Amino acid sequence: MDVEQNFDTIRKGYAAFSSGDMETLMALYRDDAVHVVPGSSQVSGQHKGKDSIVALYGSLFELSRGTLRIHLDHVLSDGANRVVSIHTSSMEKEGESFTQTEALLFTLIDGKVAEIQDFFADISLNDRLFS
Repeated sequence: MDVEQNFDTIRKGYAAFSSGDMETLMALYRDDAVHVVPGSSQVSGQHKGKDSIVALYGSLFELSRGTLRIHLDHVLSDGANRVVSIHTSSMEKEGESFTQTEALLFTLIDGKVAEIQDFFADISLNDRLFS
């Protein structure tokens, strides 16, 4: 896989996530994919396999009461099989609006997402929002 193909996979994934199209999104993931969310919120932990990852994403929408929005800002590559995405997330909770910068580190194998590691500008805020 070349860098542009990996970038395209990640951009397609963001578009599918944002539109709630889990079928398209999961077609971009390996069956044994893992999504790791740090912290101590309800969504923290290692989510292994497509079913677990879909459940994680459902929890994000449920806990945000459908207000979670993601805007992809940048996609960066190591020139091989890892891609970093930087995005802005926003949501509302208890009448307040929250925005933060986040990054995801993707590892791709044969053009499919094998692992995702989350990084947060303010992990304590993320813990509060998803607890």
